[in-house]
Amino acid sequence: MSVEKGADWGERARPPADLIVVDDSAAAVEMLAAERRANRPLPAVGLRGGDLVRTLGGPTAADLASAEEALHVTVDLGAVLVDGALHWFLDHLIARRSWLRGQVLVVANAAFVDDWNIAPRAHPGDGRFDTLETSTMGLGDRWQARSRLKLGTHVPHPAITTRRVDAVQYDFERPMPIRLDGRSIGEARHLSVRLEPDAVNIWI
Repeated sequence: MSVEKGADWGERARPPADLIVVDDSAAAVEMLAAERRANRPLPAVGLRGGDLVRTLGGPTAADLASAEEALHVTVDLGAVLVDGALHWFLDHLIARRSWLRGQVLVVANAAFVDDWNIAPRAHPGDGRFDTLETSTMGLGDRWQARSRLKLGTHVPHPAITTRRVDAVQYDFERPMPIRLDGRSIGEARHLSVRLEPDAVNIWI
């Protein structure tokens, strides 16, 4: 069941014996994508680090594979058609050429991008993405917003459009660099994003 904002995030329990432990969300999604394309059930995943762990209040257990207890959370999974090619993400989709000029789009399942609390309201188990988009913000305002990202106080801002959605589409005038969970997947002009609620059992 998706976690409502303000509710406890998951429960502490002993991880399953068949837990697959990976370093971060990008590695997890690589494995999950293979299972999804093979029409197999998604396995439980142990995460050692990354933006989802940071959002869920990490650090992770020292050795998840043999831990007596760890935090278990059921999280949403992002699915996106990128110019017709299907990809998945756990943390966030980011479309930008630069943080300091031009269009910036963030579709966030996790609140953090590295040390930045970029989507402070985002919860990976609430059945919604948090989106942030700007194209008109001037350089001075962007530097000011950047200085506030660590604490998440860059929003609200009149030049940053925020929404909470479970599906959304974007079209760019020219190909835009796309990153999923910190990894570049190339450039695209068309994105169709949807959320798969309660899709993955995560242990940290």
